[in-house]
Amino acid sequence: MYGIGLIKGLGVTLKHFIETYLDDIRWLGRRYYRDESLAERQGPHARGIFTVQYPEEKLPVPEEFRCIPFLVYEVGEDGERLYRCTSCGICSKVCPPQCIWIVRSNDPETGRPIPSPTEFFIDIDICMNCGLCAEYCPFDAIKMDHDYELASYDRLADHIYNKERLSKPVTYYESIRPMNFAFEEAARAEKEAAKEARRKAK
Repeated sequence: MYGIGLIKGLGVTLKHFIETYLDDIRWLGRRYYRDESLAERQGPHARGIFTVQYPEEKLPVPEEFRCIPFLVYEVGEDGERLYRCTSCGICSKVCPPQCIWIVRSNDPETGRPIPSPTEFFIDIDICMNCGLCAEYCPFDAIKMDHDYELASYDRLADHIYNKERLSKPVTYYESIRPMNFAFEEAARAEKEAAKEARRKAK
C-alpha cells in the first residue's frame, strides 16, 4: 500500500546490484571463469548476479539433451572408420521434416548395394531435433548430439552437414551419454551371449 511494496522490491534489486560488485572484488575476476562458479552462484549461499554469463559460462546439458543427429563409427584395427550405418534409409523415412538425404552406391563387380552410405546429408536448418531418426535406427548408427552452437553467417555453405561432418567416433558418444552407452553395450553383450549359447546348443 502507498508504494511500500514497490520500494521493497527495488531495495532487493539494489542489494543484488551492489553485492554483484562486492562478489567480483572478492573473487578478483575469477567469478565467471571457473568450472565451479556457476554451481556456486546457483547455490544457497550465492550473492549478487545469478545470470549465466554466456558464452564464458554454459549451463551443463543433461544426458538426454538432443540437438542435431550424428553418425557413429568405430575405429578398426588399421585406423579405418567402420560405420554402423547400412544406408537402409529408415531414418530418412521417419524424419518428419524430411531433412535427411542418403546417397547409396552399388558394388561395380557384383552390382549389389554397398551396406554403407556413400554420402549422408542433414540440413540442420530444417531438422527439428525430434530424435526419431536415432530412435528408429535398428543399428544404433545415428545418435543425437549435445552441440547446440550451430550459428553461422552462410546457411547454404555451413548448414548442410555431409557425412564427414556428421561422423563422430563411438568414444564421443560414450563421453556425452555414458549411461545410455553402458545400457546399450550391456544389451548388445547379452544378445551376443544368447546367440553364442544357441550356436553351441546346435
